[in-house]
Amino acid sequence: MLELASLSRAFGGLVVIDRLDFKVEAGEIVGILGPNGAGKTTLFNVIAGVLPPSSGRIVFAGKEITGMRAWDRCRLGIGRTYQIPKPFTHMSVFENVLAAAVHGGKMALPRGKQEAEAVLESVGLAHRALVPAGQLALLDTKQLELAKALALRPRLLLLDEIAGGLTEAECDVLIGTIRKVHDSGVTIVWIEHVIQALRRVVSRLAVLAGGNFIAMGAPQDVLADRRVKEAYLGT
Repeated sequence: MLELASLSRAFGGLVVIDRLDFKVEAGEIVGILGPNGAGKTTLFNVIAGVLPPSSGRIVFAGKEITGMRAWDRCRLGIGRTYQIPKPFTHMSVFENVLAAAVHGGKMALPRGKQEAEAVLESVGLAHRALVPAGQLALLDTKQLELAKALALRPRLLLLDEIAGGLTEAECDVLIGTIRKVHDSGVTIVWIEHVIQALRRVVSRLAVLAGGNFIAMGAPQDVLADRRVKEAYLGT
């Protein structure tokens, strides 16, 4: 589904991603860990087309997309959430998801409305459809962020610290939604600091530090790796 080959991104003399190789198979759910400043969000920005790579290649579903514009990648089937959700606060929850379906998913208005209704039902926000997005509590705001990405009908979903700030009970609700999304056939790559959330969902875990992956594999093996402990704890 996704292949990164010798991917690099530098800001002036600062190399944030350094000749990174990474593959995600269709149907996988992969977690990415890393200390602050490791380049995790930059990696998503490069995959999604927000930032161009300094070098390297990106292949999505067999098609090279390295030079493709962000909105074309979106319509090709790459959806994402942002670490800090930014809904249109003056618009209703339904209107936010409709905008994603029509503009991000390039759907005609009637189909976009149907898609928005279905997505809100799937993430448990149907009863909040007419509420202004700016009035939502944190969990509902996170679910709305997810709903906007799902309204694109993505094949690959990039989740950027979507569990951050949630209570344990709220995290359980979100995990339930993410599992349903994955069960529907969507491939997921999930950046997260809430390690317990990742452990409950992902089949493979990768740890980013110093611009490249220092460990990758089964979650229990990766979390026991000495290099991972040093990256997080400095010991």
